[in-house]
Amino acid sequence: MRSVFITGASSGLGRGLSLHFAKKGDTVFAAARRKQELERLAAEAPAGSIVPVPLDVQDTGALVAAIRRAEEQSGGALDLVIANAGINQPTSARKMDWTAVKKILDINVTAACVTIAAALPKMVERNAGQVAAVSSLAAFRGMPGNASYCASKAALHVWMESVRVDLRRTKVRATTIYPGFVKSEMTAKNKFPMPFLMELDDAVRVMAKGLARGAKTIAFPLPMAALTRMLGAMPRSLYEPLAGKVKMF
Repeated sequence: MRSVFITGASSGLGRGLSLHFAKKGDTVFAAARRKQELERLAAEAPAGSIVPVPLDVQDTGALVAAIRRAEEQSGGALDLVIANAGINQPTSARKMDWTAVKKILDINVTAACVTIAAALPKMVERNAGQVAAVSSLAAFRGMPGNASYCASKAALHVWMESVRVDLRRTKVRATTIYPGFVKSEMTAKNKFPMPFLMELDDAVRVMAKGLARGAKTIAFPLPMAALTRMLGAMPRSLYEPLAGKVKMF
């Protein structure tokens, strides 16, 4: 039995991962704002395997306190921590709303980094454990209408890379996850084409396998990951005029 702490556990990838680990026999501390959704999640899992943790990750004090409680209930340190909570909404430079920008960065960057930073000391002290952050394939280029989301995922990408560098001589593993389009509440509102849209269960299986083998990075679906690499290699003089013709919102 392992102890797993997951943020953004009430829907999408976080919910899918919570159920996956709970059904494996792990104890999952499932954190999210929506208490009722967490209770529904717990009811679907084996009895006692999911511990609902109602909180808003923007409240860093409550977030860190929840991690400390989970550590205490797990014998001093958690085995796996997944910073998954994230949001997106349009932040086009032509219609920029600073409040939306702040909220996206607060949740996608600050809360994600705090989640991992709070859990790392005990893992390093024990010289065991794994931290994972859900970035995105959108981290590698500035997509039209998505300045804040792309920036937030790019920040998480670089932050986790530094974490891996620092942990090289320890047995604590750090994994960055780069999903493409996955069927979820977040993508259901999208009105634009979503190439290689992936079923949630398939995405969960890919992530779970990668985490189990201690992969440094997990990117999926493969065709979208390949397309992203191609866009990443494109010169700015070509990419920016091309991206400017795409309407996503």
